[in-house]
Amino acid sequence: MAYSQPFPLAAPPVPKVQAPTFGPDLSVRLICPECRDPNPQIAEEFGSGDLVCRNCGLVLGDRIVDTRSEWRTFANDEGDDPSRVGAASDPLMEGREQLDTIVSFRDGGSGLARELQRAASRAQSSRSERNLLTAFRDISNWCDQFSLPKTISDIAKQLYKRSDEEKLLRGKPLDAVIAACIFIACRQAHVPRTFREICNLTHVSKKLLGQCYKALEQAFNLNPGASATASTPGVTTGPENMLARYCNHLDLPQNVQAVCKDVIIAAREHGIADGRSPVSIAGGAIYFTCNLLGVSKALKDISAVAGVSEGTIKLVYKLYHADKEKLVKQEWIDSGKADLERLPFVNT
Repeated sequence: MAYSQPFPLAAPPVPKVQAPTFGPDLSVRLICPECRDPNPQIAEEFGSGDLVCRNCGLVLGDRIVDTRSEWRTFANDEGDDPSRVGAASDPLMEGREQLDTIVSFRDGGSGLARELQRAASRAQSSRSERNLLTAFRDISNWCDQFSLPKTISDIAKQLYKRSDEEKLLRGKPLDAVIAACIFIACRQAHVPRTFREICNLTHVSKKLLGQCYKALEQAFNLNPGASATASTPGVTTGPENMLARYCNHLDLPQNVQAVCKDVIIAAREHGIADGRSPVSIAGGAIYFTCNLLGVSKALKDISAVAGVSEGTIKLVYKLYHADKEKLVKQEWIDSGKADLERLPFVNT
């Protein structure tokens, strides 16, 4: 009897031994360089925005962004949490709520919304607080329209709050009081604006603006350019403070502004054109300097920018022309930059 031999079984494959690979350790931990604790206790202080080591107190980072949810606090025992809700607090509104609650008027025709609105209005801030909020809002809007910096807006708000607390301008229109505060704030910040510019911005008459300004000036004991918190007078608002804006609007070269400022200062030292308004002196000095340096600029353009008539500018120019030798420096003539023969004689 024949026996068949079984087929031989294949040997299992031998696994290949791979060479060891090396890579970076991905378990990176933040270790304090001061205490070098292997188990550091790093805390994120969201209140101050710092990353602090709790072992030694070393500040490891700053300006940490709080990525937690904006949860509100409703518990009575915990109090308000203004750091997590709402906009930045206004120091001028101290002790007053700066968040409003508005009741919807959609009630399905039951009439409950109107009653809720009346109850909410009675429970909210008083009339004086609402007027203060309205005035602050108008001051911010007008300063933005006039491209005034936030510093002037803050000063105007402080002036209005002080005048409202002391009842200095009782009975005067709100727009006139705000316009006077903005006018004084511009002088305090050494960014002067004329009565005409403030009147065009706020649509307040020049007479009413002058009355409010005089009342605030006497109450706060202010000098032109003085600070409301200090009794020392500041820099008087003069025509040279308006040259930068006027020359920029007229698109004049930079050397015209520098020479014009020297002309105004020399005229003040010699008492030329004293008693004239700063706007008139600035316009007349620009016209005088443009002719002196040979820069072509029409009189009507200077009159439109300065906000005074052409006759007023000619009158100041005539006073400057009469004493031109006192106003023009010899070095300007020697360098060929200025020429007295370019100054025409005008009749007013």
